Amino acid sequence: MSDSVIRVEKLSKKYVLSHQQKGQSSYKSLREVISNKAQLLGKKLLKPSGKEIYNPSIEEFWALKDVSFEINQGDRVGIIGRNGAGKSTLLKILSRITEPTNGRIKINGRVASLLEVGTGFHPELTGRENIFLNGAILGMSKVEIQRKFDEIVDFAEVEKFLDTPVKRYSSGMYVRLAFAVAAHLDPEILIVDEVLAVGDVQFQKKCLGKMQDVSKDQGRTVLFVSHNMDAIQRLCSQCVMLERGRVTAQGDTDSIVTRYMSNNSTIESSPNQWIDLSDVRRTGNGKARFVGVKYSSLNQEVAFQPYSYGPLEFSLAIESNSSQSIGSLAVNISNQTGTLLINADTVSRGQTTFLRNGRNIVKFRLNDLYLKEGIYIVGLWLEKTGTGHEILDYLELAFEIEIVNLGDETFGVKTPGLVPCQFSLLEVT
Repeated sequence: MSDSVIRVEKLSKKYVLSHQQKGQSSYKSLREVISNKAQLLGKKLLKPSGKEIYNPSIEEFWALKDVSFEINQGDRVGIIGRNGAGKSTLLKILSRITEPTNGRIKINGRVASLLEVGTGFHPELTGRENIFLNGAILGMSKVEIQRKFDEIVDFAEVEKFLDTPVKRYSSGMYVRLAFAVAAHLDPEILIVDEVLAVGDVQFQKKCLGKMQDVSKDQGRTVLFVSHNMDAIQRLCSQCVMLERGRVTAQGDTDSIVTRYMSNNSTIESSPNQWIDLSDVRRTGNGKARFVGVKYSSLNQEVAFQPYSYGPLEFSLAIESNSSQSIGSLAVNISNQTGTLLINADTVSRGQTTFLRNGRNIVKFRLNDLYLKEGIYIVGLWLEKTGTGHEILDYLELAFEIEIVNLGDETFGVKTPGLVPCQFSLLEVT
């Protein structure tokens, strides 16, 4: 007997996108709508059999195309990929929220899904009522829900607000209760999207621990979508990588995450040379943006290459469309699996940076680089503070740097870990 609980074969999902043509009004009168529909009906009646009418304002978009994979009972599988890769569409099909265009899926077992904040909740009902409603939707009997009720409430930490309508809950409270219901009502398959990012750090750890227990101890299957590669590596034993709606890799987590990170970064760089950032993938409103960067260890003897324990200085070229004060300017450094190691942010010092209209050069120095030799990824962050937080520019994967080791660390013997430390053995008695 096969242990397969999810089998996906040649799965595809097509959406039809409408585009407003140039010069076309956004709003139409009822007369125009009726007239256009009548014209379209006439064309359909008069068109030759089997031929489609070309419409330049209509575009086909394949969110998924020929996706195939198989997941066995007890597997903890991460679904990773860039925004728009098709991850959420895949989970919606697996959760039977939407139908595929082509292909088929076979699922053996009860599925519990947490795809969006408050999925399956009715805003007018209380937290208590929604636990029973959500449990019934998942196929649980009233007796089963009652048996798990206290565990759900304890895990969600919303006992004080249990008899309050959930429309008054914060997004974090929504997520806590929704996850608690989905995880405790004994599903054979638990599907969780990036929605956990809404919760606080402590609750995220709690959820990861619960998913590990559900999978390892109870033999249940978990599908987890996240952009947090550290969480993926901690929870998942396998990964499926999607790119533009297709499966591009599947296998053990470490190798797939390494491949994903190498595909998504980065500009290779040389010290003391300007790096053009104009084409780097970014988010933010663009009212100020990083256009170039140069880095140096300030040590000419090593050709300005960054090294362990040494200083590292960045010259940041920033284009601003107005004179403005910046509350948060940050340089962060991550390893190749996306774990954030250094986050040097001016907001932690209470410093404000003033940008003039046009091009600005900002110098930023890390005094002691406590990282071992290896390849690291640098990200850049720019946020204006004041009336609400306004993200101006964020380059998560801006460029790569290589850190070298100049010392004779432990007589040349390399030890595990990412951060070096200086120590002395004082005395043995």
